[in-house]
Amino acid sequence: MNRLRAVLILLVTACAVHIASAMDRWAALSMLETGNDDNAIGSNGEVSRFQIRPQLWPGGGNPQDVQFALSVAQEIMQDRVGAFQKAHNRPPTDFEFYVLWNAPVQADHPSKIVADRAQRFENLVHRTELARH
Repeated sequence: MNRLRAVLILLVTACAVHIASAMDRWAALSMLETGNDDNAIGSNGEVSRFQIRPQLWPGGGNPQDVQFALSVAQEIMQDRVGAFQKAHNRPPTDFEFYVLWNAPVQADHPSKIVADRAQRFENLVHRTELARH
């Protein structure tokens, strides 16, 4: 019984850490992409603090609305993360999460440029986690 309780506590703790980390991913993504600039427009017409390509932005909706932009980004990533999990039988690491965001076709073999940005993203996520503790 004590062993079962210990396992349950470990699972709940792991889930809580994963959820906290996932929330930090969005803050790190916004920071890396635009420095949290809701008015940023990328060289290919990307909008919002998350730099979402025009073809992925839904009709309507204000890209400067932080909550709406976040919901669009999360919806985009839901399919990408789901496909990754199905292919790899595990969730993506922070590094892989960024690659899925920035260059999903490079998920298994990112270019040096994408890998460098993914490493910066991973560093931001971990720095945020350290600051909380």
